[in-house]
Amino acid sequence: MILPRTVRIYEVGPRDGLQNEKIVLPAEVKIDFINRLSETGLTHIEATSFVSPKWVPQMGDAAVVMAGIARAPGVSYPALVPNEKGMEGALAAGVTEIAVFAAASESFSQKNINCSIAESLERFKPVIAVAQKNRIKVRGYVSCVVGCPYEGVIAPGRVADVAATLADMGCYEISLGDTTGVGTPNKILDMLNDVLKLVPAEQLALHCHDTYGQALVNIYAGLLAGIAVIDSSVAGLGGCPYAEGASGNVATEDVLYMLEGLGIRTGVDIACVIDAAWFISGHLNRKPISKVANAMKGEHHEIICRAC
Repeated sequence: MILPRTVRIYEVGPRDGLQNEKIVLPAEVKIDFINRLSETGLTHIEATSFVSPKWVPQMGDAAVVMAGIARAPGVSYPALVPNEKGMEGALAAGVTEIAVFAAASESFSQKNINCSIAESLERFKPVIAVAQKNRIKVRGYVSCVVGCPYEGVIAPGRVADVAATLADMGCYEISLGDTTGVGTPNKILDMLNDVLKLVPAEQLALHCHDTYGQALVNIYAGLLAGIAVIDSSVAGLGGCPYAEGASGNVATEDVLYMLEGLGIRTGVDIACVIDAAWFISGHLNRKPISKVANAMKGEHHEIICRAC
């Protein structure tokens, strides 16, 4: 197995990260945060989610955020869209890429979006149809690809079926999420082996949580399997809602440090990412949940961002 020469980082901090933080930040802070990320070399920054503010108050300012950011050339700012109403909001906000969210666990699907996996996929059909009509790219998420907080172990074949369905529906990329972070390299490889039978590696991304400290080794396993798109969250934003006090999303700067050490190109300036990590963590009244951000801050006292 050969490691990829380049990897694309798909930044989820402004959406998936802040959506799972207890503090609801003002729109102007989110806008500043996204603008800082736009100067790091990242090409995909998931900006917000067009969901009901009643259920997700952290994303209640989606339209304001999308209107306020300075959209950099060559950078995509996807938004999560759960249904047709959310799609209407995304269209009005000028979104050029959306994401839809499915699960490989029936129990998780019922508890998270109050419908079965099959029903959730049916809900996406009109959303994807509108997106395609308006030349908006669609990315698909599959959560609980290794384990579920309600069902336990998830069979790889179930993940493969959902991923293949999303690809058939028109998703240009499918992100496979270890939502509870229970995966280990062998489990990740077992899952990918089944998915790769139905969906090519070029159409897949890996979204690892660091709940049990396994995210980086799981990502390395994914790289060996040919996956060249990695989801991550600057500063490790977004704790794990199923394990009190545990970290959630893997930190972008930790992933970058590993990839640079492996000689894999990303086009992303790690110093700029660390600068953004300390900026947003300050507004959350804590340090970044990232070993690299803390280590580099301690070594250099002041992070110098080459693009700033």
